[in-house]
Amino acid sequence: MKASDLFVKCLEEEGIEYIFGVPGEENADFMMSLDKSSKIKFILTRHEQGAAFMAEIYGRLTGNPAGCLGTLGPGATNLITGVADSNMDRAPMLVFTGQGSSQRLHKESHQIMDVVKMFGPVTKWATSILHPDTIAEIIRKAVRLARTEKPGAVHIELPEDVAKMETDTVPLKPIRFRRSVPDDKVVDKAFDVIKNAKRPIILAGNGCIRKRASKQLRRFCEQTGIGVISTFMAKGSVDMDADYCLYTIGLGTKDRVGLAIDDADVVLTLGFDMVEYHPNLWNPSGAKNIIHADFLPAEIDANYLPELELIGDLAHTLWMLNERVEKSGGLQFDLARQAEIREEMAADLAEHAGDETVGSIRPQKALWDARQVLGPEDILLSDVGAHKMWIARHYHCHEPNTCLIPNGFCSMGFALPGAIAASLVYPERRILAIAGDGGFLMNVQEMETAKRLNSNFVALVWEDGGYGLIAWKQENEFKRHTDLSFGNPDWLELASAFGWHGHRVENSVDLQSTLENAFNETGPSLVVIPIDYRENQLLTKKLGEITATI
Repeated sequence: MKASDLFVKCLEEEGIEYIFGVPGEENADFMMSLDKSSKIKFILTRHEQGAAFMAEIYGRLTGNPAGCLGTLGPGATNLITGVADSNMDRAPMLVFTGQGSSQRLHKESHQIMDVVKMFGPVTKWATSILHPDTIAEIIRKAVRLARTEKPGAVHIELPEDVAKMETDTVPLKPIRFRRSVPDDKVVDKAFDVIKNAKRPIILAGNGCIRKRASKQLRRFCEQTGIGVISTFMAKGSVDMDADYCLYTIGLGTKDRVGLAIDDADVVLTLGFDMVEYHPNLWNPSGAKNIIHADFLPAEIDANYLPELELIGDLAHTLWMLNERVEKSGGLQFDLARQAEIREEMAADLAEHAGDETVGSIRPQKALWDARQVLGPEDILLSDVGAHKMWIARHYHCHEPNTCLIPNGFCSMGFALPGAIAASLVYPERRILAIAGDGGFLMNVQEMETAKRLNSNFVALVWEDGGYGLIAWKQENEFKRHTDLSFGNPDWLELASAFGWHGHRVENSVDLQSTLENAFNETGPSLVVIPIDYRENQLLTKKLGEITATI
């Protein structure tokens, strides 16, 4: 069969459901093979970056990779930001790029560049298919690597002449494997450390959003009462309503929950990714007694020197600890300070729930209302900007993977295309994408994709007419900020031009009902609010006072 046909059949054998992208001349054979009879759905996007973000969200929500596709040269470079975001945020993804004929790759030639070398630093593996008989092995390896903890992106380049060649090889059958588990003796030692602690605490990272891991973590906390602080990406690993949920850590400034880590004599980190929240912010002296439990050994860092490392399947590690807790008859700790901190944080979250401000809307109120209209299984996606800081602190979850925040690579432009993918995976759920006016316009062209697919989600834009997060950080360091302001379109006309429903909300009391109405509309809806970012400096002042009380 033709090499491009084999390529598609191998993807089908792996259970790949979607490929998002923008085709080009050099991957025309692949597209013809995909279009001929494949069950794989190709979603045409308006920009390759949007395609990569869509594939990322599919991977984060399902645990299985989707593909994103671009042609050679500018098509490949347009993909790379979304690919890097997926890789650093541990989402499985397959990246497909075309390439010119292998007969001209050795010399100066139209649109030719070393795409494989470019993708190397932002993927788990990047390779080019040089012979059609290697396709089956390469795709089997690529999918396995993309899925293997910690998941990430894998890049495959298919030159146009190789795609046309004939081959007698056939797809390889996927064979799954079970992850390794920690040694019993090491788990015994870790359990002894936990058992003898007075004020242990859990720092839950990205690895805890796997459903099996979340289930075992909740069981562990129900038995021990130990409080859980989540990174931005671990939201929902424990229920926000559980007494042991201590909300989220990750702001660059000390917050209330940071005091709970200061008070702890043992920190159990679970699935913790250092790219999310560096240990020098919560363990500046490097003196904390840390137990590291994760799929991979700890990164070497002077502020992160675990006493013990439990390496292997995280859910199984927690199951092993749970078995020991049950056999022990229960553990006793002094967790009174953790309970106080939870109460203080809960009061912060509800502070502006009844706000009736006219003309602008506080971030706290916007997120309170968002939480009211979204059910436990519904999904909020956060773009990157000042709103991300507020979502991280003020929006909390009942279930894993119901608040999706880019926090390793932290790329703007994530939420709009991500919401399209989320609505494909879970069409029955409410999907809310929150973005600033800066981030939303970075991939605004995907409004057409959303309309073409008749995607059901709401995009909530916080309008402040500038790059608010940069202004906030410059103010904190220099007591002023550079010119970061820009103009915006007429949002309602923009929505109409793309065939979306459109709403503008000026007053706090009207937001919740407008969101309800938007969710009851068919197809994509845009809701725009003037955000009151005077609250940024007020939060900075509050956090400074918290720091001063340590």
